Order: sequence, then C-alpha cells, then structure tokens
Amino acid sequence: MRYSRSLIPTLKETPSDAEVVSHQLMVRAGMIRQVARGIYDFLPLGLRVVRKVESIVREEMDRAGAQEILMPAVCPAELWQETGRWEHYGKELLRIKDRHDREFCFGPTHEEVVTDIVRREVRSYRDLPLNLYQVQSKFRDEIRPRFGLMRGREFVMKDAYSFHVDYDDCRREYQHMFDTYTRIFERCGLTFRPVEAATGAIGGSMSHEFHVLAESGEDALVSCPSCKYAANVEKAEIRMTAGAAPGAAADGAPQEVDTPGQRTIEEVSAALQVPTERFIKTLLFTTDAGDTVAALVRGDHELSEDKLVSALGCDSVTMAEPAEVEKHTGAAVGFAGPLGLKIRIVADAAIRGLADAVCGANQTDKHLRGIDQGRDLADLAFADLRTAGPGDPCARCEAGTYEGHRGIEVGQVFYLGTKYSEAMGATFLAEDGKEQVMEMGCYGIGVTRTAAAAIEQNHDDGGIIWPLAIAPAEVHLVNVKAKDAELTAKCDELYDALLQAGVDVLYDDRDERAGVKFKDADLIGIPYRITLGPKGMQNGVVEVKRRSASEAEEIAIDEVVRTIAERIREELA
Repeated sequence: MRYSRSLIPTLKETPSDAEVVSHQLMVRAGMIRQVARGIYDFLPLGLRVVRKVESIVREEMDRAGAQEILMPAVCPAELWQETGRWEHYGKELLRIKDRHDREFCFGPTHEEVVTDIVRREVRSYRDLPLNLYQVQSKFRDEIRPRFGLMRGREFVMKDAYSFHVDYDDCRREYQHMFDTYTRIFERCGLTFRPVEAATGAIGGSMSHEFHVLAESGEDALVSCPSCKYAANVEKAEIRMTAGAAPGAAADGAPQEVDTPGQRTIEEVSAALQVPTERFIKTLLFTTDAGDTVAALVRGDHELSEDKLVSALGCDSVTMAEPAEVEKHTGAAVGFAGPLGLKIRIVADAAIRGLADAVCGANQTDKHLRGIDQGRDLADLAFADLRTAGPGDPCARCEAGTYEGHRGIEVGQVFYLGTKYSEAMGATFLAEDGKEQVMEMGCYGIGVTRTAAAAIEQNHDDGGIIWPLAIAPAEVHLVNVKAKDAELTAKCDELYDALLQAGVDVLYDDRDERAGVKFKDADLIGIPYRITLGPKGMQNGVVEVKRRSASEAEEIAIDEVVRTIAERIREELA
C-alpha cells in the first residue's frame, strides 16, 4: 500500500483520554478512532492487524479440526431464558426490543445459540464430537469502558464450542484446544503464559486463561518456578503450612477495646499499634441459595471470592448488605467478628494458630484483642481462601514459592460439562440406544484485545514494535526524497519487486521531510524499515533497520529484496 493514497492520520500528541500505551499508540498511529465510549472505528492499518490475528486463529482452528460457522449477533431472549442467563447475566447484557416488542440481546457470547443449533441437527453419537467456531463482533456493556481495545464494549472475538459423548472425550478436546491456543499465541509472536482460572459467568468446572505478560496487565498472576504451575491470584492454590502465625499466646480472655469510628483494618491497626498480620478480618457474604456465611482471612490478606465459592460448594456469593450484617452481628459494618456468630464460618488456613490477635467485637465502635485461635475459635473449618501473592508456598509441589507477574487475558478455555446442554435438552442417542446429554467445552480468544496486548508488551518511546506475524505490514519502505525523479523510480521498482516476492509493504512515497517519515515509521512500528536516499542510491545500497534494533545495516540494492524476503520467510516458518 502506498502511504500517499492511504488513510493513516498519525498524531504527534498523545490523546488526553488515552490511559494505557496501546490506546495511546493506536490512536496516534492512525489505527483506531473512538465513535462512542468503548466503541471504535478500525482504520486501514488497525484493521490489517486485526485481520492478521484472525488469519492465524482461523488457520490453527481449521488445522485442529474445528468448523467455522457464523451465528447472529442479535439473539432472541427465549434461548437465554432457557438457561436462566437472561435473568442472571447482569447489566453487561445489552437487551433490546424489536418493533413487535419482542426481546433480544446483542450477544456477548453464544453458548445458547450454538447449543440450539446442535440440539436441532445432531441425533446420534456418530455425529459427535463436533467443534464449531466463529469470528464475530461481540458487545458487553461494561460499566466503565476504558483502556481503548483492552476493555471496550464492542470487540471482535473468536468463540468456539465443542460437543461430546462423554467427559473423557470432552477433556481430550479441552487439551487439544489448549495446545491449539498455545500455537496461536506463539505464531502471534507474543510472550504469554497459560494459567488456571475461575470460570466466571460462563460457568463450568475447569478453565485456563492465556495471558500476554506485560507490566501494564490488569490481572495479577503467580507461577511456581519449581513445578511450572501458574494461575491468577484468585485461583492459585496456596500450600497449607503448619505452625502458628505471628503473635505470642495471650493470657486470659479476649479484651474489649474502644475503636470509635475506626472501621478498617488499617485504622484499627494504627490506633492499637498492632500489625495487620495479627488481625482476623471477618467478611459476611450471601450465597446464591440466600444463606449468610462468614469468611475469615488475616488482616494483611485479601479474600478470593472464587475460592470461597469453591469452599462453600455454592454457585456464587455477594457481599452481604449492611442490614444483613447488622442482623447477624448486632453491629455496623466494620465491627464484625467471629466470636458468637450463629452462621456458618469458614476460615483461611493462615488463621490457624493465630495468637494475640484482634477482631471485631460485634458491637459498634468496639474490637477484641488477645484472641487465640486455638482457644477461642477451636472449631473453625479451614480452607484455602485468600488471593495468592509472590512468596506464598505453592500447593502443587513441596519446594516452590510463587513469583508474581502482570498479565493481559487474551484467551480462555472452559470445560462446561452439561451446564447448557442439559438446560436446553441437547441430547443424542448413545451406542446402546439410550438418550444421553452432551458434554460441552467452549474456547474464546479476544482478537482485538490480542492486538492491543501485543502493543502493551512491545513498544518503546518512539512507538509500537509489532511482532512480524501480526504487523500491519512486514516492510516500511521509505523514499527519503520523493521529488527526486530518479530516486522515486528506483523506490517504485523496489516496491514492485517486494510485492512480487510476496512481501507485505507500506511504501512511504509522500512528499514529506525525512524526519517526519522516520518518526511515523517508528510510531507505526512495522518490523523492517528499508530506506533509500540519494547517497545510498549513488553507492548502490539501502539502509535496513529492524524496528526493535538500535543500529541499521546496509544491503546492496540488488540484494535487498531477496535478503528481506528470506528473513521474513524464515521468521514466520
């Protein structure tokens, strides 16, 4: 593509509303423009990146035996009502009505629609397994869309769904998709890590997220260097170690102390001069069944709601309303404690052995100090409830301790089981002639999010540094002096030769100063820059610079097309 004939509206200044690097650079490089909050136009260079990610995804999904389909973006409410998600999905589901007042939604995901296809078309075990995927725009009405493509409302996603005769075959496909995703992100040229994850609103009992590692990542991850286990911090298992936590055993009964208006751990810690690791934080939750439960974690730890759900054996929990807290504790929020509670209590393992501790007194403006877990809370049920962090002991091996990372989630695989197929009657006739419910898996990749994550991981002060496989072009050809007819003729010749060699080229043929062209080239971030000026032409050489390199090299004009084409083929092989 010729720059002079392309829509590439680069900007010198960083947009004031762009908070993260990928958003800033995609706007400055003329790749996207905002239409409404969380909704973007993709301009030519931005769309080329998206299409290259899509191409890799399609090639690997087809290679894996999946079949591409296309489902409607607008889905009837009736299908979602069959699974109960119409009522439970939340405000992220964009609900709309047609002229006949019938309810629809703009699909954020398509489990119901694809299950409807399969239940109508599949009758026998001979028709299974089946893996269907699509690449399509989705819409999730985020409460705070931000960070450009990282957390937009409309986005492009690849979503796949598999159907099976039994658990073993579904588990096989889960691993098959895991391996496929690994190949996809390797081909995209990204440094990534698959981690165990919670299933969230999609449901199911097993899931892995694929994270592009970047300092700007929204998600906190941990990994064990000894056994290579990795998970997000809400899911990562912490080895339950023996031994008392900080604090010496207290003498006598717990002592009541006044803490007027001091509701937070930090406020009470400062007032009593007791470190936060000697606090018992008591949090009340309401389960999906309507029961109120209490969860205990150490004052310097954070509770993982995903782990709490697992420990309780329920489907979901929400923080108890202030009125519910006061009903069970007799005190305002901020003063709850475990002593005397008449509801189910589950405690994090780090509470075991805690001595000379502080907790709420179940009286407004009062706390208790001198708590000894073994004496005062001897009947506690323990579980792994807290979010993991660097230095925590790995539960999968005896030797490892966790290292911390930041990641950007770009893909996730789920084992769904029969959550959707049972609710929607997706059955088949087994080999013995009996009707059986299908097992399901689902597998998603955020295509536009992958493009943004690539920038978060690959950039410098000058702009983007695209991985070769997903760059908007492979070579940025720069004509230093477009008014020079002889030089322009040679650049045109190089451009045509590169295209004939199968190289994807952005040719900067504008009548602009060389400095402007070089700055735009760095900003856009195409992997190879080939520069030809009057001096180089006189000497029979071009300057070739890899975007990620600090130095350029000179290559003979007659050799550059063959040399660059070979390098690109080798790198993409």
